[in-house]
Amino acid sequence: MGKTIVGRYINIDTPLHKLDPRLKFLANILFIVLFFISAHYITLSILIIFSMIIYGITVKSVKSIFKKLKLPLYIAIFLLLINMFTVKGAIMYYDVDNYIPLPSDTRPDAYVINRGRLFINVVYFAPNNDINSTFQLNLFSLHRTFSIFLRIYGVILITTVLTVSTKPILLTRAINDLLYPLKLIKIPIEIITMIISIALRFIPTLLEESGRIMKAQSSRGVDFKHGNFKDKIKAFIVLLIPLFVSSFNKANDLADAMTSRGYEPYSKRTTYRKLVPNWRDILATFIIIGFTTLIAVSLINKVQLPNWWIATFQKV
Repeated sequence: MGKTIVGRYINIDTPLHKLDPRLKFLANILFIVLFFISAHYITLSILIIFSMIIYGITVKSVKSIFKKLKLPLYIAIFLLLINMFTVKGAIMYYDVDNYIPLPSDTRPDAYVINRGRLFINVVYFAPNNDINSTFQLNLFSLHRTFSIFLRIYGVILITTVLTVSTKPILLTRAINDLLYPLKLIKIPIEIITMIISIALRFIPTLLEESGRIMKAQSSRGVDFKHGNFKDKIKAFIVLLIPLFVSSFNKANDLADAMTSRGYEPYSKRTTYRKLVPNWRDILATFIIIGFTTLIAVSLINKVQLPNWWIATFQKV
């Protein structure tokens, strides 16, 4: 397959493409929540592996799965540097034999095992001879950074699955149906869904437009990759101004096209696309319920989990 543009629908025949868009939209939100409430590496890894599988099925590209690691990796490196300056070591007390952390009110951040295990510790002496740590690299920072890296990666995969497997018009219809209860309190959901659908539609268009502008400016001698910080700011201003001008022009053209076709935002709407759940949606619903149950069970303290499962505790 060719290069996948972020947010662009891929017109191929896969099981994910045939699912009800309303179910995919709700499942997307649910999985994002599950990624951030998972408290063990085991459950988080299960979610990540499942997301990688359905992403590979949806785009039919294994290489693209690993390309998605680039952005989360940059974010993780930045967060690790921040943690090294803000998170300081503290001796933690926990049940070594059973790997059960003490309650969080016993010690600060007591849910993290052995936060005081330092790998790098740079100190300096203050004028009053007090020893202060400039920055530290400890086990807590590594756990926090790695777990956030996995969560962001999972969110990127699962949201990409939604956009590449759902036509914009069907995604708009799904949002419209899910927001229908708001119509009872006189909220214009048709206008809201139209705004959302236009925004989703123009994400890949603006990305392509920015790429064309960068190539055009580079051919004129603008360097986007080299130079000091001030030079890079000037280079990106040269990119942003034409991009904004192009965006407003496209918005005006779209407004004129919608007006010429008789679009009236407050008119009563009718639909000709009938969304009817089928056996695939029922099967997908059971799978989603299974993952939700797994995460819920792992979070309930009354359920006894195996020691090797508890040892992967990494709540952030």
